[in-house]
Amino acid sequence: MDFEKLADIILGGIGGEENIAGFTHCATRLRFTLKDEGKADEQLLKSTKGILGVAKSGGQFQLIIGNEVAKAYAAIQGKLKNQPAQAAEGPKKKRKPAEALFDFISAVFTPVLPAIIGAGLVKSVLAVAVLLGINTEGNTYYFLNLIGDAPLYFLPVMLAFTGAKKLGCNQFLAVSIAGAMLHPNYTALITDAFTLNFSSFLGLPVTLATYSSSVIPVLLMLVALKYIEAFLEKYLPKMIKFFFKPLLCLLITAPLTFIVLGPLGFIVGVGISNGLNLLESYAGWLVPTLTGALFPLMITAGMHYGLVPFMMQSIAAKGFETIAGPGNLPSNIAQGAASLAVAVRTRNKELKQTAFTTGTTAVLGITEPALFAVTLKFKKVLACVMIGGGFGGLYAGIMGTRCYSFCSPGLLSLAAYVGPDGWGNLIHSCISMVIAFVVTFLLVLFWGFEEVSEGAGSEAEITDGGGKTAGARAEAKQEETEILVSPAVGEAVPLSSVPDPTFAQEILGKGMAIRPACNEFRSPVDGTVSMIFPTKHAVGLKSQGGAEIIIHIGIDTVQLEGKYFTAAVKEGQAVKKGDLLITCQLDQVSQAGYNTITPVIVTNSGEYKEINPLASGQVNFGDDLFAIGK
Repeated sequence: MDFEKLADIILGGIGGEENIAGFTHCATRLRFTLKDEGKADEQLLKSTKGILGVAKSGGQFQLIIGNEVAKAYAAIQGKLKNQPAQAAEGPKKKRKPAEALFDFISAVFTPVLPAIIGAGLVKSVLAVAVLLGINTEGNTYYFLNLIGDAPLYFLPVMLAFTGAKKLGCNQFLAVSIAGAMLHPNYTALITDAFTLNFSSFLGLPVTLATYSSSVIPVLLMLVALKYIEAFLEKYLPKMIKFFFKPLLCLLITAPLTFIVLGPLGFIVGVGISNGLNLLESYAGWLVPTLTGALFPLMITAGMHYGLVPFMMQSIAAKGFETIAGPGNLPSNIAQGAASLAVAVRTRNKELKQTAFTTGTTAVLGITEPALFAVTLKFKKVLACVMIGGGFGGLYAGIMGTRCYSFCSPGLLSLAAYVGPDGWGNLIHSCISMVIAFVVTFLLVLFWGFEEVSEGAGSEAEITDGGGKTAGARAEAKQEETEILVSPAVGEAVPLSSVPDPTFAQEILGKGMAIRPACNEFRSPVDGTVSMIFPTKHAVGLKSQGGAEIIIHIGIDTVQLEGKYFTAAVKEGQAVKKGDLLITCQLDQVSQAGYNTITPVIVTNSGEYKEINPLASGQVNFGDDLFAIGK
């Protein structure tokens, strides 16, 4: 994969660097906060090799890359003139409260996950070692245990840093206050971590709560710091601001945290833990069942990050969690089983390779490549994943399985399910995996995925179980060759003439281009309008023969935001060859500095044996442009 080329395409597809308000990544996704999502060319990005899918959640524009997301992130970052952190505040537009909440949680918790996961697995390996008889009194165990404890113990400090960056307040002031909450002199005053003790500060009572490994207290502190710092920034005279602003931030925020916000957050955290314990006592099977069945949908919506604070709170308070881990494990295994079953069934070489690779990765613990590249594309396959994950989660819930460290559940993180009481928890977790794998694999194999062999060529056509070809291939009675006619008056040229590598290198598909000499663009096929871009600079069509076509008027014309373009059709509308699709004021587009060359491409070119040009030079409406054949 050429990540430099991919980075150029992505930056162009999201509207350029100037449209980036924030930029980060997680295990499989590039996460952009865009100033204007309308400038993003979603169809182009979805069709680009190397991008498995596009998702919009929590105010973020997300590109699913897969296991090599770090390389794509580094390539993009290397091309940015400004550091992403300079635009961390994000867009100024209003968002729904739920979107803002998930965006905040994602931005605060995602950067610290590698440390938490790594430390959790260290603790899990130690748990296995203890069961195997390691000497727990030796220095090796002592230091490894210390290393495993540190990230969770100092979690408030890490969250203070990432949260302050997200909220736009001073990160080092935030870390200083979080450090005070964990200072040895403060913790020495606490006699029992789970009993409220009292002292006094400035004559006011202080509840001596334990803040190590906590989540809510430091988040409340950050909100207070944000507003206190903004107030001082606005009203302090410039000549004293440099000295007095940090002084007053510390002297106001820290006491407020110790006296009010910290104890309040501690009480809320304990209440959440007690509520989870109550649910576990009376319906322990419910949460793992729901998690096992619904986790794929939660990932697509970005809602899975909403579970992170509760999982960390539970691990900190009880040493384990039952919120996500027990159900997430069979769900991930079901995702892998489904992809592997697709790899077994299909005779499409490209899908077989993708399904096998992403299926293996999913079984190991990273599911998003399999989810977006395979299972989401076939409705029945996704249903099989949810059924298998639900059955596995139900067993895990009935048997009361627990997850003892934060991890990405899969074969590589099974140590996280080894408890202090022996091998029983791990054995039941493995059984839940087997149930999920077997149920899902068999369902996909015998029900969720079909292959049509009649009339197929050397590679059978792939279906979603409902009889329609997943690649939108031609219907059973289509002719072997389909002719696309010119959508405009102008000059027919090869795609290599287009001054954009996305088209010139046939990244989106094969076809031809037109240098238009008129303002009207008409349908080159009989078929249906599959998409009208919001900016009306491009239109997608699906021919009666199954060809998926994009007519892209001009280069970078998405930046005109619809100016000079008028659509004459709507999505879902049936069209005939020669029907008017879009009118465009080409002279105005040219005067605005945009090249008006118009690629006409077949985005599912891989489903055709040949795409042959039939025209060169001047063409009129309806002249044969190129032929596609099976």
